[in-house]
Amino acid sequence: MNIDIYNSYDNMCKKVVEDIRYAINFNMFSEYFTLGLATGSTPLGIYEYMRDENWEANKVTTFNLDEYSDLPYNHPQSYEHFMEENLFMYKQFRHSYFPENERYDDLIKNKGGIDIQILGIGTNGHIAFNEPGSSRDSLTRKVELTENTRKDNSRFFDSIDDVPTHAWTMGIESIMRARQIYLLANGKHKKDILEKAVYGDITPDIPASFLQEHDNVQVFYCD
Repeated sequence: MNIDIYNSYDNMCKKVVEDIRYAINFNMFSEYFTLGLATGSTPLGIYEYMRDENWEANKVTTFNLDEYSDLPYNHPQSYEHFMEENLFMYKQFRHSYFPENERYDDLIKNKGGIDIQILGIGTNGHIAFNEPGSSRDSLTRKVELTENTRKDNSRFFDSIDDVPTHAWTMGIESIMRARQIYLLANGKHKKDILEKAVYGDITPDIPASFLQEHDNVQVFYCD
């Protein structure tokens, strides 16, 4: 993995967007580009800069990593609503998709695969909703969320009791099929788990550690 360390969140987000813009504008393999998107607080700054970018979003198809299974799409905390509020209402993409069944991987394949996949990392090493113990071969599926993840996400809800217990998520194998992966981590509280994922043993106990097996991962870290 290549690792870039930034002294400010703003600079990290600018660099990510610059790299994405370059990849889209100089895509030599297809007329269209496919971008994998993440939710949560880490990519918010990226989406703010993407809103102001001068690039042809109508040539870009997006696939989101995950979505709560028990919330309607227009719920304020659904990931579809999150993306609408923070990016989609500003940029008209060619198509945008969210996982809602196990045929999601076939849909991605039929659209040509993902060119760049944006990822965050949870404090327990999860990527998307692939919790510790997830299989390297896992594909898109419905999963039960751990108490740790529900606690992390409870800051977006009135209480932890309101956080859904299940979600649809791209699997680890689904993610590994992307041509390039951007792994983002923001804050000192992510430093320890990021080091374990990047430098430690490859283990299901830290799902992000499987990214070591991918030959094109760029890590962006800001403390």
